[in-house]
Formats: sequence, structure tokens, C-alpha cells
Amino acid sequence: KCVPRDRIRHWGELPDGARAPLEIVLLAKVSSGCAGVIQLLEWVELPNSFLLVLERPERCQDLSGVLAERRFLPEEEARGLFRQVLEAVRHCSSCGLKLIDFGCGAFLQDTAYTQFAGTLSYSPPEWIHHQRYHGEAATIWSLGLLLYHLVMGKHPFRRGQEIIWGRVLFPRRLSQECQDVIKRCLSMRPLDRPSLQDLFHHPWLQGVHLP
Repeated sequence: KCVPRDRIRHWGELPDGARAPLEIVLLAKVSSGCAGVIQLLEWVELPNSFLLVLERPERCQDLSGVLAERRFLPEEEARGLFRQVLEAVRHCSSCGLKLIDFGCGAFLQDTAYTQFAGTLSYSPPEWIHHQRYHGEAATIWSLGLLLYHLVMGKHPFRRGQEIIWGRVLFPRRLSQECQDVIKRCLSMRPLDRPSLQDLFHHPWLQGVHLP
């Protein structure tokens, strides 16, 4: 991966004290200990850019490509994939990271975030109302959107106003347990959303065999 120097907005410091783009700092921090996180093998600084050498998993396909081909995933398949995502999120959180992707991630903080980097349709309602959000609550909201997209093949909200309304529709083919996970994650009040650990203990996510 090549990152032009003039597109780098945030910098950080590596354990050896070297200054590097924040994306490299974050990847270096989480690159071991979780199969669901791509490893940073090496990076090189060039005059006008940075080169990142990343792990290339075997037999992989971009999730957006899968959904484009198949529209949505069967619930059982989505359950296994969602559990893998939870494992990756837990690993990143344990390393002190909040992620949209590594290109616009940040270190976790106890206070509210007042900047949102990402697609507006994925922002939580508290951001639309108050232009601020807390890391874990926003992460859980994003996980609810992801799961809905996996099993429905589309985003539950088409514009910001629909996020505030919070109305989510489900087909009969989805189990009540799956619907419950999504509803809880997409609670309008941040305090009503489950914690990451609560999700791991939800009945719908029990008995999942990870690859």
C-alpha cells in the first residue's frame, strides 16, 4: 500500500520514538495476537510517500464484493462472520484503539470525541444531535449497522433523518435472536446499547465455531 505524504493528516510515535503516520503506528500496535487483523510486515519511508507491506491472506475476498454478488448472507454464515469481527474489535480495543479503518483510526479516550471521520450514514444518532460521541457506544452502533447489512444486503438508514427516527424493519426469515442483537446495538440512547462483552454473551452468538 502506498500512502502519499501530502495526504497524511495525523502522525504518531512508534515505541522506538520514531515519528510515523498514525496509520502505521496503529497497525504496528495491533499487528499480532489476532487472526482477524491484517499484519503490518514492514514499512518504508520514501521522499514523497510511505510504503506499507501488509499480510496477504489466502483465499480472501472483500466483503463488499461478496455482498455485491450474493446481496445478503444466510443468517448462520453472517453469525460466524460477525463473531470474527467482534474478536477483531475486542483485540483492537484491548490495544487501546478505536477504528473506522486504520487510515482514520484513533486511540481510545474516556472523554467524548468531537470529530467524526467516516461516512455520515454510519454515524450514531448522538453525533447528529450533539456532534459528539463516545468510542464504545459508537462502535456498538457501527456493529449493529454491519450485522444488518450482512443479513439484509442494505443499510437500514438512507439519510441522516432516518438515523434519528431509528426505525428498523426486519423480514420474517430472520430469527428473533438475530433481530434482538441488531435492535440492541441500534438503540437510540448510547447507554441502552450493550457492551462488547455483552454481545459475546448474547444467545445468538453462542456455539459459533471460528476458522
